[in-house]
Order: sequence, then C-alpha cells, then structure tokens
Amino acid sequence: QVQLVESGGGLVQAGGSLRLSCAASRSIYNFNSMGWYRQAPGKQREMVASTIDSSNDSGSTEYADSVKGRFTISRDNAKNTVYLQRSSLKPEDTAVYYCNAIGGGYGVVWGQGTQVTVSS
Repeated sequence: QVQLVESGGGLVQAGGSLRLSCAASRSIYNFNSMGWYRQAPGKQREMVASTIDSSNDSGSTEYADSVKGRFTISRDNAKNTVYLQRSSLKPEDTAVYYCNAIGGGYGVVWGQGTQVTVSS
C-alpha cells in the first residue's frame, strides 16, 4: 500500500505563486504516471497536470489548457515527491488540489487533498 500526502495549500492573493508538494510513502519510481487534479465547489474533479512514465526523469508532461504557462509539474524521485509550482494565480484556481498516482502495482492512488484559495 502507498500513501500520498499533499502539502503547501493555503490562501494566496491573485497574481501570487504557491508550490504544492505530494510526498509518497514509497518510491515513485515505478508509477506509470503522477499528477495533480483539482475540484472546485460544485464542479467535477479535473486534471491539472501530470507526468507520464515516472521511471524516467525526462518523462513527458501534460497540462490542462487553463493552466498552461502558469503551472509546472516536477518530480524528485530521490525524495519520492511530486511538485506543482503555480504562478499568476487566479481566483478561478481556487479548489481542493489532489495528488494522484497510477501504476506500480497499486492501481490508482489519491491523496487526501489540500485546499487552495486565491483571493481577488
């Protein structure tokens, strides 16, 4: 079993920056993909960013159109941690952000989520 723990959420003003971290309880080396999703009140959970093929440090990344150019996902295999660096934050980025991992013999794993609120 593997656990994902998100941190770094909080309150930030529009235009500001914030980095989220997702620490895994086991090595992330064998995960097929890791990523970040978010869910705003009254909306469905949506993919924000993901890294494909976690065994390769130069694995590909994918972003939702709404965050391209503002968010960057990165991975530190040595620390078993995935990051989401976010800049130029907008009020519509307000949501609970969830870390996600797929594969490695664990199926689909979710973190507990971290609240991010962007004030205008």
